[in-house]
Amino acid sequence: MTQTLTVSQEPGAYPTIQDALEVAPDGAVVSIAPGVYAEGLHLVRRRITVAAAGDPGSVTIDAGAAGGSAVSCVGGVVVLRGLILRSAGYPAVSARGARMSLEDCEVGAEDHAGVWAGDGSQLTAQRVKALGGQSGFVIEDAGGLLTGCEARNSAGDGIIVRLGADPVLRDTTVAGCGGRGVYVYQGGRPTIEHCEVSGTGDVGIAVAHRSAPAVTGTWVHETAGVGIHFGRGCSGLVEGCRVERCAEPAILLDEGATPTVREAPDDDAATGDGAAAAGVRNSGSAQDTDSVDRLLADLDAMIGLAAIKAEVRALIDEIHVDQWRREAGLSVGAVSHHLVFTGAPGTGKTTVARLYGQLLKALGILPHGEFKEVARRDLVGQYVGHTAEKTTTVFTAALGGVLFIDEAYTLSRSGGGGADFGQEAIDTLVKLMEDHRDEVAVIVAGYTADMQDFLDANAGLASRFAKSMEFESYSPTELVSITNRMAATGDYELTAGLDDALLQWFGHLKRDEGTFGNAREARKLLEGMRKAQSGRLRTLGRAPSIRELRGLTLADLLAATRSHEARTREW
Repeated sequence: MTQTLTVSQEPGAYPTIQDALEVAPDGAVVSIAPGVYAEGLHLVRRRITVAAAGDPGSVTIDAGAAGGSAVSCVGGVVVLRGLILRSAGYPAVSARGARMSLEDCEVGAEDHAGVWAGDGSQLTAQRVKALGGQSGFVIEDAGGLLTGCEARNSAGDGIIVRLGADPVLRDTTVAGCGGRGVYVYQGGRPTIEHCEVSGTGDVGIAVAHRSAPAVTGTWVHETAGVGIHFGRGCSGLVEGCRVERCAEPAILLDEGATPTVREAPDDDAATGDGAAAAGVRNSGSAQDTDSVDRLLADLDAMIGLAAIKAEVRALIDEIHVDQWRREAGLSVGAVSHHLVFTGAPGTGKTTVARLYGQLLKALGILPHGEFKEVARRDLVGQYVGHTAEKTTTVFTAALGGVLFIDEAYTLSRSGGGGADFGQEAIDTLVKLMEDHRDEVAVIVAGYTADMQDFLDANAGLASRFAKSMEFESYSPTELVSITNRMAATGDYELTAGLDDALLQWFGHLKRDEGTFGNAREARKLLEGMRKAQSGRLRTLGRAPSIRELRGLTLADLLAATRSHEARTREW
């Protein structure tokens, strides 16, 4: 006979849920009276049911102040019924290697997933609402069934299926998410049946990293991105789906994506690449030549960097030729788009990296070419296992674009004071860069000598990069041109004779790689001249003219350089 333990403020009942769980035998039911319970439940290899005694939603378990999940279980068999479950920086509900069942529940986490299931868990969710938070449901290396569920108004993706997870999503609604509606990646194999995805800030259903979902009878509508997108190397099935009022095309298949797409369940005319279905476009490697020409013109317009411009053009030429070889039916070897940028600061590395990503997008190599700049603090955690998680999260967010790691050499340096996890970040990057070679361009940047130490930190790291580019410091003449361009951008102009004085100033600066800032020196000098001009114009005793407001003079330069020299002496 099942034993029931009651939680309430009535005499003879347990005052907290934790009190009841501590004495509950396996197989028991903990029945909770209506109310709000500020606690978090951690269940290890338990077989237990936790349920609201009243109507669904009459009991709230809020772990926000407790600093953990409302319910977390490791192993065991756990049933949650009729509960509202809240947390802050942790999943509201998490399951590791457990059989977890949620019925008629509402979940929400301020900065995490409503429900997280992993490590071989089996998740069954019926009529569960995941509202707000970073995401609704995250299922990784797990299976199960979601039926009649909702994921609404998450800041990121509504439902995430990854790491080979194979759940069934049935009659489930995803709406109002800031990111993708359903994101399937890293070998995910879900079945998505008769679901509705709408109002997302990105793609309705996105498939990446050799995943293979089966999407049937599903309605995708009013998404900011395309309705359904399959990335390179992905397969699966799309059958009998409606995709309406989404970005064009309704279904986008990248080059190398091979799902079967059928317009209706009884349609016998299926294609390996889906190209025959209405509203489907295979992106192939379509190139936007106008954008390529414009971006190369932007590159050419940069001051100096002659060797870098030639290197980038050589890479673009190689991509063009590879495409011609594919069209001719000739073999094309595997190509990495990862690069190493070395040299002193202020030499245009970040600007060139942005242009490179946009060029790869225009050439059809990357789907969006967006630029994500990170540093050591974004990749390295504070305890064992945290770094791999942080690095993977950052890397995954950059897929489809450029991941730019500035001062990457700091990853190979010990931070001192105990354990340092920079090496763990490097080792994680090496694997991710190879696994997703066709899906992202990783660019690492830093001082020349330090970057060699970084590349030596892992035996396979250097081989992941297609090319190393050395950004040389700007000459004094080039720095004068940079200063003029910066001034013009800010609606200033250098008065007659100032170019010669600038040339003399930049010529006498020490040009040590560790201290010389190149274009940053020009920007700091210009800022000093602007401040000197402001002080000078205030002493006029009248409103200055337009010409005076725009003009930077030799007196302004002298004031700025005196200030610079004074700071240098203090240093």
